[in-house]
Amino acid sequence: MKQKNFEVIIIGGSYSGLSAAMSLGRSLRQILVIDSGMPCNRQTPHSHNFITHDGETPAAILAKAKLQVGFYKTVQFFSGLAIDAIKTNDGFEIKTESGELFTSKKLLFATGVKDLLPQIKGFSACWGISVLHCPYCHGYEVKNENTAIIANGEMGFEYAKLISNWTKDLKLYTNGKSELTSEQTQILRNHGISILEEEIDSLEHSSGYISNIVFKNGEKTAVKAVYARPKLEQHCPLPQILGCELSEQGLIKIDFMQKTTVPGIYASGDATTQMRSVALAVSSGSFAGAAINKELIDENF
Repeated sequence: MKQKNFEVIIIGGSYSGLSAAMSLGRSLRQILVIDSGMPCNRQTPHSHNFITHDGETPAAILAKAKLQVGFYKTVQFFSGLAIDAIKTNDGFEIKTESGELFTSKKLLFATGVKDLLPQIKGFSACWGISVLHCPYCHGYEVKNENTAIIANGEMGFEYAKLISNWTKDLKLYTNGKSELTSEQTQILRNHGISILEEEIDSLEHSSGYISNIVFKNGEKTAVKAVYARPKLEQHCPLPQILGCELSEQGLIKIDFMQKTTVPGIYASGDATTQMRSVALAVSSGSFAGAAINKELIDENF
């Protein structure tokens, strides 16, 4: 790749980053997409709730998206990891793990988040397959099944309410002493949702499909699906290195135009919202691309 200077560098070439690249490519902008090839849903067998792509594999959607974005000749791709970023007089400089340097007027972070999975044996192997985070993405496929929620306190209460829409065969596992209020406990029990406080040792599974929750006391219980919302952190540290502020939830703060708290830097997709889905990532990326193009026009008009 001979070209080193671009109007926009997009870090993160999954659904949101590629959607932004399409908006900008169609706006005749010189774009570079840097991607390390590690989308957070790479283990998930099928993607759902994305119209025209319902039930396709994440990899198939991604491959088709990249092929279509590649049609726009002003969009280029770099396969690698961005490891450093600095603010310059004219914009930004990005350094990759292989030592390449690229510059741009604007930056878009579509880098997603990293799930901090609990130290429960088998959890990571089941994550995205039978241990799920979003009922809108995966709830229909496990509707009316024997389902567990691993959560506690206010999150556990609200999560149980939500998941009860998809199945009544539902139990809440607090993995230790319950932090629910007495009122919350009674409401869940009134709706037939049991609360179990035993600490979890492991998840028995076959190729990521769970069969049993095993407790530290040696007992086990059969389940078909588990919902959990692990803590998360930014997948890429560069937004913070450049001074972008994060929310209390660890998400990149953006305004209604997808702008971060640092001028010239935008963010989209899972890095910015708790509502994580392919459809929403695509939407925010498309809007971010249009917003960046408008800013470039305004600066030069």
